[in-house]
Amino acid sequence: MALVAVDRARERPHEIALRDDEVHLTWSQVDEMLNRVANALSAMDLGAARRVAVYAENSVETVLAHLGGLLAGASTVPVNFHLNADELAYILNDSKATVLFVGPETLARGLAAAAEAGVKHVIAWRAGDTSAGAASSWETWLATASAAEPRVDRAPLPNLMYTSGTTGVPKGVDLAPSMFAGGTTITEHVAVLQRNGFAQFGAHLVVGPMYHTGPLSGMRILAAGVPVVVLGRFDPEAVLRAIETYHVETTVMVPTHFKRLLELDRAVRAKYDVSSMKLIAHTGSACPIDVKHQMIAWFGPVFMDAYGATEVGTICSIGSAEWTEHPGSVGRVIPPFTRAIVVDEAGDELPPGTEGRLYFEDGTGRGIVYPNDPAKTAQSHLRPGVFTIGEIGYVDFDGFVYITDRFSDMIVGGGVNIYPAEAETVLAAHPKVADVAVIGVPDDDLGEAVKALVVPLDPSDPPDVTELIALCRSKLAGYKCPRTIEIVSTVGRNAMGKVNKRALRAPFWEGKRTIG
Repeated sequence: MALVAVDRARERPHEIALRDDEVHLTWSQVDEMLNRVANALSAMDLGAARRVAVYAENSVETVLAHLGGLLAGASTVPVNFHLNADELAYILNDSKATVLFVGPETLARGLAAAAEAGVKHVIAWRAGDTSAGAASSWETWLATASAAEPRVDRAPLPNLMYTSGTTGVPKGVDLAPSMFAGGTTITEHVAVLQRNGFAQFGAHLVVGPMYHTGPLSGMRILAAGVPVVVLGRFDPEAVLRAIETYHVETTVMVPTHFKRLLELDRAVRAKYDVSSMKLIAHTGSACPIDVKHQMIAWFGPVFMDAYGATEVGTICSIGSAEWTEHPGSVGRVIPPFTRAIVVDEAGDELPPGTEGRLYFEDGTGRGIVYPNDPAKTAQSHLRPGVFTIGEIGYVDFDGFVYITDRFSDMIVGGGVNIYPAEAETVLAAHPKVADVAVIGVPDDDLGEAVKALVVPLDPSDPPDVTELIALCRSKLAGYKCPRTIEIVSTVGRNAMGKVNKRALRAPFWEGKRTIG
């Protein structure tokens, strides 16, 4: 196989290449297992879209399923493992996935969703006998596949990533060209991965869930020949222990991770040597300035902020030194993007230092593409190639971008994008609810928490708040559901039926800012 794993397997076959809390694999084992995954998938009918869904918590198998799928010329679909069976079934149908990988924690929901969506092939790892007759055992599936080197002349396909939808359903978007190595063949694709920025470093630590773009990069980093350590659910001390034990040099984190690390007792923090760290990519959401200062003081100037979105990849970037001189900035635009543009409500460009709607110019002319939603694609553009991800900010005279607010409805909690429409749809169906608006309010840990403002059909007989929260939890993944609900007399709809979410958020925030 034209993969660095082959070279590593020959050069140092017994060196650990991939590990999680329970399993560790050498380069030789990784090479063989990737061959088997790629060959097993190649022997299956993957349909015209060649889509394979991975619905599992972090593990070495999660990495191998994604990377093996890539090497088989398939487009893998990372699915949030918090989703319920109905939510998963929608994604399986929308993505046209023909194979579903699950872990022990997601097996039952995965089987239910596969049955609903008509997906015949469910492959489960570490599931014991519970999958008998309903799902194929990962271990058996691999054992019956060829370990020979698979074809490498196929075209590589990008991941299909899902973002929550403003209309109440998730939207699938191809991994942005700026994040996808491209190439006409698997051989060319892997050669580009070997030249990526992370390839120059030592061990990489996967901290966040691998249904997000940042943590998912761990599988591409493995393909570049870098050892990868995969953590399960986030535990701050486990992160420090892994950094020291495996001499980790790189990782990707979100501000909630920083906050939880800083909340550790100072004596606990002092126990661990983190001097091996050379690069911590920060993404997902805005980091409070005081938190970033504390992290730099602790780990050193090793942070690189990456501002962007699943739909387009990283738009702006800034290192620790520049950030110290421009605290709060998300940096300057990076290729293929050429400049940041701030406009007023009429779409007219504003001068430097003036707050307005923030757009970015894509040098390739692509902008944002939602494959199954041309209307949403159009709404995201000021003109062809000039797009927005729904935020308000300004650009200083040196070209540094600052985010001050958001004009889209999106909520960002713990680095996860949450669109209110899904919870609003569920709540509006309750017989005692006349109207509802879901917004983000301050949360010390997550940055923003979900809150619902509910207008009762009969003010003298309002719906029970506990019942409304339970209704949401019965229909949606927990992170999408309101933590709090407030009964109000109106959500302020105008004559056109529109709600000003920024105005609704304002009373809950200090100052002019209404986002985390």
